[in-house]
Amino acid sequence: MATQITGYKSKAVAAAVALVNAVTTREGDGGEDALRELLRVNEFFWEQFEPADAEVFREWGRTLRPFFEATELDEATGLLNALMLAIPMHPHIANHEPHGLHMHYAPPSSRLVERFRAATLMKLSELVCQYGLGRTGVCAADGCENVYADTSKAGRRRFCSETCANRTNVAAFRARRRTVPEQASS
Repeated sequence: MATQITGYKSKAVAAAVALVNAVTTREGDGGEDALRELLRVNEFFWEQFEPADAEVFREWGRTLRPFFEATELDEATGLLNALMLAIPMHPHIANHEPHGLHMHYAPPSSRLVERFRAATLMKLSELVCQYGLGRTGVCAADGCENVYADTSKAGRRRFCSETCANRTNVAAFRARRRTVPEQASS
């Protein structure tokens, strides 16, 4: 049986990004319904979300933000290592439907919030081990405070979304066009 990359494991990096943006930005929504939707979209067992855990999820998002803001590898790995010591982890292989054979990172008896923290922490750590800090950061668009993580093959992402990338590129194009007539008249 082949190992499948499915379920919360495969979307943990995207879930971490979404959570950080939801709870640490002016435009984010860290309400219970938004947290539940974030879990659903990223294929966690969102039905197990308990309103009493909402603040734990929010705190986790605030805890992860400095990782995305880190500009030095030592700073980022130091944060991740400290969190790995603080978060209960018990990596083990699981085999259940519909995901088949895959890894879990929290103890089998863990609640959703504990599984979420362990999975996001492990997948962010794997991303850094594989690519360094070149694939994570804060959006390069002026005025945007969202974070991003690039898991694509190319690894060239510097914006949180196509919208921010397009807006920045259009602004740069217009700025270049404004300087061309000025230079021509000189």
